[in-house]
Amino acid sequence: MIEIYEGSKALFEKNNQRKVLLEDDGYVKSILVDVEKRGDEALRDYTLKFDGVKIDDFLVTQDEIAEAYDNIDTELIEALETSAENIEDFHRRELPQSFLFEKKGITAGQMILPLESAGIYVPGGRAAYPSTVLMAAIPPKICGVSRIVVVTPPDKDGRCNDAVLVASDIAGVDEIYKVGGAQAIAALSYGTESIKPVSKIVGPGNRFVAIAKKLVETPTEFPAGPSEVMIIAEEKSNPRFIALDMLAQSEHDPMASAYLLTTSRSLAERVVVEIENELKILPRKEILEESLKRGGIFIISSINEAIELSNNFAPEHLELMVNDPFSLLTKIKNAGSVFLGEYSPEAMGDYVSGTNHVLPTSGFAKFYSSLSVDDFLKKYTFQYVTKDGLKAYRGTVSTLAKSEGLFAHEKAVNVRFEDEK
Repeated sequence: MIEIYEGSKALFEKNNQRKVLLEDDGYVKSILVDVEKRGDEALRDYTLKFDGVKIDDFLVTQDEIAEAYDNIDTELIEALETSAENIEDFHRRELPQSFLFEKKGITAGQMILPLESAGIYVPGGRAAYPSTVLMAAIPPKICGVSRIVVVTPPDKDGRCNDAVLVASDIAGVDEIYKVGGAQAIAALSYGTESIKPVSKIVGPGNRFVAIAKKLVETPTEFPAGPSEVMIIAEEKSNPRFIALDMLAQSEHDPMASAYLLTTSRSLAERVVVEIENELKILPRKEILEESLKRGGIFIISSINEAIELSNNFAPEHLELMVNDPFSLLTKIKNAGSVFLGEYSPEAMGDYVSGTNHVLPTSGFAKFYSSLSVDDFLKKYTFQYVTKDGLKAYRGTVSTLAKSEGLFAHEKAVNVRFEDEK
């Protein structure tokens, strides 16, 4: 059961416990090496070993996608389409623009281009997450990435989750492969006979997937640990809303965690009662109970202290369940995504707000941002200098070059004016 703590000391201990440990004992590395060496043959062996199914052809066919549409409710298809529309609307606003400008004979600028390809890992263990497909596939599609690939584990019948296939189709994914685990990351990075390598790999996964993403040379988005939410609330905040938001986060995984920071012991006790009542009726009870142990409710002296603690903690999700949340927004320095007010549950961000739910965890929000179009773009700069422009800055280059002992730099400029002597 979730506990109430007086003061912030226990929160610091919880903070230390949630650090992501992605050290490999050699097991994941051996899988990566094997797939790099044996390609599809290794993928088939690991799929049989870990997923219990023999796969001859990893590529999901158009017939399988069409069958997936037939197998799920129209209501779910419409929900995925609504979610996709909002995600696209938000992420299109993130797109940066190429630019150029001229100053004293120098024309300089920046070109922004999409990556050539992107690989998306979609889990298939405790639950399937079609929403993650939308979150990870729509940004690269908006950027103009020409090849978007999804890898996801098959079930015992050699099929992929129907909703994941439909979401992939809605998002415009080009290729879907029935393969999961560290071996899927290896295939995306090194390539096999069936799967061409990609420029970047994104998407959540279990510990072995996370380690594999760390070990391969192909770039990834950021280290990912168990999901988490932190809620800042005051005396008049709604305890039932808070309880269910904490439980919603906790039901993801036994390793997930939920934290409440409040100035009110009365509110804290009412939240505990609400949680206990919900545990009697909600499914996934074992997961919820284990997860709740990892978080806690913390009584602190003021909302300002809560903000300071939150900035130090850098939560994946931060809910400001206070009367005037916008007054606190500019004080937030470290968070994956912020939810303002009592009618902005974290579940909205998971599905339909349009903001991305692939977020940095375990304190990585101090220096990483949510998945965005920036993850699928590359930039190069350019410059064109006229002879007059070079002449105007000739002395500046000479002075700086000589100060660094780089005399060829100086001469490379001066040689262009030898005909003027």
